[in-house]
Amino acid sequence: MEVRQYAENALTIYMGGDIDEEVNRRLVELKKKIESLDITGLGEIVISYTSLIVYFDIFETDAGTVERKIGDIDMEALLEGGFEYRLVEIPVCYGGGYGPDIENFEADGLSADEVIETHSGKEYLVYMLGFMPGFPYLGGLDEKLHKARLETPRVRIPAGSVGIGGKQTGMYPFESPGGWNLIGRTPVPLFDPGRVEPILYRAGDRIIYRAIDEEEYDDIKASVEAGRYEVKIESGSDG
Repeated sequence: MEVRQYAENALTIYMGGDIDEEVNRRLVELKKKIESLDITGLGEIVISYTSLIVYFDIFETDAGTVERKIGDIDMEALLEGGFEYRLVEIPVCYGGGYGPDIENFEADGLSADEVIETHSGKEYLVYMLGFMPGFPYLGGLDEKLHKARLETPRVRIPAGSVGIGGKQTGMYPFESPGGWNLIGRTPVPLFDPGRVEPILYRAGDRIIYRAIDEEEYDDIKASVEAGRYEVKIESGSDG
């Protein structure tokens, strides 16, 4: 664990240089532990691929105090036992107008059905959230689906779009420009300020995509608008 200060109100804690599940687990558990400590003035804690940033109020505490309390954490004890996470199911209508770039994979020898079968029904690790509120950077994409970003990014990508950019897959919570290959769309709001937790998932959680047809897409969308739809979220553990 390496601690550096780049701003007067924040500390950056590095947990290694590799992007992998073990580093993500350490970051998630460290974040939970820091939040449980009695640190006056503690603010937001943001996880990235290999580090987390701890923000604090400089009028209530200082970097030295925060760093000392973090330094007292026993990381080995922190990682004992199972790692608990949430498994969030996201329904996705693939192809057609919802995923216009799914046909791009034909050049790689994959039909639209093969892309859907490969992409859906498996767990993806949420490494971090970024770019915009609720945009997840997910690990676990099958190598067959690795696809370079579009040479010319789109000016407008609809909210809920599911895409692939390089070795990653993710979702656009809001309408936005972007260059990822769009393969589908979910009718579920990925960011909703009216929910207790506006974002459905956090770093360390898993996402599983469930393939749906257009009829179910419309049914779910209507249920969402009527306030009746509930996203399926289950508890999981790796030990």
